[in-house]
Amino acid sequence: MPNPEKVLQTVAWKGGRVRMIDQTALPERLTYVDMSDWRDVAQAIRTMVVRGAPAIGCSAALGMALGARGIIAENKAAFRKRMEQIADTFKAARPTAVNLGWAVDRMMGVVDRVDGNVVDIKDALITEALEMLREDIEANRALGAHGAKLLPDSVSILTHCNAGALATVSYGTALGVVRAAVEAGKNVRVFADETRPRLQGMKLTAWELLQEGIPVTVIADSMAATLMRDGKIDCVIVGADRIAANGDTANKIGTYSVAVLAHHHKIPFYVAAPLSTVDMSLPTGARIPIEERETVEMTHLEGIRIAPEGVTVLNPAFDVTPHELIAAIITERGVIEAPFAKNLAAVGEREAVLA
Repeated sequence: MPNPEKVLQTVAWKGGRVRMIDQTALPERLTYVDMSDWRDVAQAIRTMVVRGAPAIGCSAALGMALGARGIIAENKAAFRKRMEQIADTFKAARPTAVNLGWAVDRMMGVVDRVDGNVVDIKDALITEALEMLREDIEANRALGAHGAKLLPDSVSILTHCNAGALATVSYGTALGVVRAAVEAGKNVRVFADETRPRLQGMKLTAWELLQEGIPVTVIADSMAATLMRDGKIDCVIVGADRIAANGDTANKIGTYSVAVLAHHHKIPFYVAAPLSTVDMSLPTGARIPIEERETVEMTHLEGIRIAPEGVTVLNPAFDVTPHELIAAIITERGVIEAPFAKNLAAVGEREAVLA
């Protein structure tokens, strides 16, 4: 059984620097990188050294705290102007994950809220960023516990991409549910889609689960339908980068296809994500911005060209799964079922009251 105290921590604050796992080096080696310049943190988000919606949100928060330390300003107005520039850089790093903008706006809220000198604001920013890390871990553990209750005592789960400890500060969302189920004594087996083109399912999800001795089998993305037809998949659990007010969910490209297959085979399709991933400002998924990444991710594999020269390539990083294909959204506040527009709004209102 995995030891919950030994789960990876993807991003942290160490000795006045931002420390994160370099996910581009996995699974060959586990490498940590320390950054003393906020620009390096923004670059790490852009180049997917760190990835996963909660992880990049918390990384941006730490990066903003780091950037604030380097600002020399005589007054709050001058300090805020420079912080706005840092905030804009982080927001532009990756457009689809709502947690990134949410975290940046929360940090700017600290700048506006703190009455004091610039030193006081800088200290408050570090405190807020560390609180966001703590909240993320707490939310993932609560989310995992709620999700585990949905699963039978013996269960075979299909995942797509990586929504584990590596996609969060620690513990994970979709894999948080897996971890919680294993900790509860359930017999869990995971099938991990390879997840083209960056292969995060094979490289990251399989690696994470192997570290903890949780049974995992990697499959090609095209194998999911056959496994479902043959009765080898009991449910699908994925993470999310942004959830619209009606429950439409953006996640790694290929998620929509898996949801269609699950619906056809009458297999429950669950989305596991903290409430910070819900964007109530967008009524439907049609308005979620979809990041288009470099074509080299499609045309090359480990630096070797596998596509013919001159071929046209499409490489959207995400797709949107319609809410009607989703059985439930698993959050830290519980399991939310349809009608999602009504029930997500109700949870949001309760959160606002608690805040």
